[in-house]
Order: sequence, then C-alpha cells, then structure tokens
Amino acid sequence: MARASYGFEPKEVMTLPTPITVSVDCMGGDHGPRVTLAACRRFLSSHPDARLLLVGKPEALAGFSDPRAQAVVASEVVEMDDPLEVALRKKKDSSMRVAIEQVRDGLAQVAVSAGNTGALMAIARYVLKTMDGIDRPAIAGQMPNFKGGGTTMLDLGANVDCTPEHLLQFAVMGSALVSVLQDKDQPTVGLLNIGEEAIKGNEIIKKTAELLRSAANSGDLNFHGNVEGNDIFKGTVDIVVCDGFVGNVALKASEGLATMVSGFLKAEFSRNIFTKTAALLAYPILTAFKSRVDHRRYNGAALLGLRGLVFKSHGSADELAFENALNRAYDAARNQLLDRVRDRIAHAAPLLLGEQAERSESAATSV
Repeated sequence: MARASYGFEPKEVMTLPTPITVSVDCMGGDHGPRVTLAACRRFLSSHPDARLLLVGKPEALAGFSDPRAQAVVASEVVEMDDPLEVALRKKKDSSMRVAIEQVRDGLAQVAVSAGNTGALMAIARYVLKTMDGIDRPAIAGQMPNFKGGGTTMLDLGANVDCTPEHLLQFAVMGSALVSVLQDKDQPTVGLLNIGEEAIKGNEIIKKTAELLRSAANSGDLNFHGNVEGNDIFKGTVDIVVCDGFVGNVALKASEGLATMVSGFLKAEFSRNIFTKTAALLAYPILTAFKSRVDHRRYNGAALLGLRGLVFKSHGSADELAFENALNRAYDAARNQLLDRVRDRIAHAAPLLLGEQAERSESAATSV
C-alpha cells in the first residue's frame, strides 16, 4: 500500500537535470519540527536543485509549504530515550524508519535524522543492510583543527569493540568520504594510538597498523602512520581511525573542553567594567575564534558501510547545525559517495578477504 502524502502541490520549477532528494526525519532530536523545519527552509533557499521529503506527523508538518518539498506521513516518533528494541521492533511506522525507507525504495538519495543514535544505526542497518565486504557500519564525523578545516574521525560510537579488519574497513570508507566531501584524491589516514612509534599500542593496534601499511602499498589508501590525540586538532592527517569507544570519548571530551573554555572567557570578560570594555575591543577576535571552534559548523556524521546514505545530526542541534547536516548529506549524495565507497571496497577486496580468510583459519585451528 502506498504511503500517504499530503500538501505541497507539485509545480513546474526550473531544476538541474538530476535533482538530489533528501529524506528528513523532522520529528527527531531534542527540538523536533521547530528546528528541523526551519533548517529545511534555509536549506531549500540555498539549494535550488534540491528536493526534500519531510517525514513526520501531519499536524507537525502542516505549516510547511514549498514546491520542492513533499510531506510523508509517519504516525510514530522514536524518542531520545527509547530502548533499542522499542525503536526497532515496536515503532515500525516511526519518522526515523520511514525516512530511511525512502532511501531504500529509491525515492531519496540520502536520509538525515537528529534522533537516537543507537536506534538510527540499528534501523538503518536493518532496512538498508551492509555493503558487501563490510562487517560493521561506522559513524564518521568531523572535528575542528588548527588548519581551519575539519579532521574526519571514525568510528565515533557505533562499534565499541573492533578487530584490525574492522579498523581497516573504517579507513577505506573514511578515505572515500573525505575524497567526496573535501575533493581530495588521496586523503591521509592516521591510526589513533598512544604514541607515533610502531612499537606502541596493544596487539589490535599493531596488527591494524600492519594492515594499513599493506593497504597503502597496494594503493588502497594513503597511510600516514600512528597519530596521537593532539594530532586530531593539529590537522596532521585528514582521517583518524579508532574504535567507537575511543572515538566517542575523544568527541565528548573535546566538546566538553570547548564548552569549558567558552565559559571561562565569558566569565572573565564579564567580571567588571574594565573587562567588559576589553571584551568590546576584542569582539571581532572573539567572534572569529567562536566561529572557528563552533561545533555547529561540523554537524552531520555519516553512517558508512550501508547500502544507502544516512547522516546523523547532533540531537541538540539548532537551526544552523541541522542545516549544516543537510548540506553535508546533500554534498555526499551529489558527489556519489555510495559509489565511491563501493569502488574503494572493491579495490581493497583482495586484502579484506585475505584477512577474513586468515582469521577464519586461525579460529578453526584453535578449536
């Protein structure tokens, strides 16, 4: 049965030959339609060749009108604190799931949600399935660096325990992502470790480094070597690879540090009339500093390794942050990220399959 849609009568509009359609979970996140719909308006005004499928409850979407947007009805919402089982098995008509189904059914090229991260990964994996050659999808996001750009980091929390083969897959997928979004043919890859020396790290890290060097020798990626935590912010490499436990801790620690520094600056400049005067004089510098470290500029993490494109926005995202997530999703779809990932995985298949076979043989021998 066809899913109900309403509103937004189609009109003849001037578009590019192949418009990109983005499916948006308008009910997700801490703020829901109040933020997501405002961001969608801004996005459409700056992307004349884009179309949106706005997924949510009818009453929440009723006030939105644009000739390049269509509403898709969903009767349920995955709450931020919903258990995984509830989101996946009981809320089968949730806005999150319906948004992803639009990608599966070929009605949209990419889906965006600010909802529950665990639920989004589980539903996306269930609906879209993983690519051939990929064991586990990963979450890839950006963190600001000293060079003025962003360092792509994965995994940011989808996989707490990883094998060296998983980390190799993350590196290959991350290389495809950066090559698309930053237009770099051979982005550099670093393996997060407690030191740059090859002898440092646990056995998983050492084995991963060997695999990454082999992948570099075969032309599958551009491996820089081991990197430390401070290299994320120096911009030493384009991509930092780690397991989801380490990645999520690093992400939350950096967000906490940025909040603390911002709070310190505000407190000191508000101390008395003299510091307030100094704040006025330093306003242009403070504004530029805030812009460079503003996490909203880097919002929008890709769920890599699926047979469809899905982007995760921060749950607390405001209008600007959610718009940036839409921008990143649009750029990924327009530049055919899915095909780039497939090509890189296919090129690295001999190495990936060889390691999987070796692991299976070792497991069989030990039994």
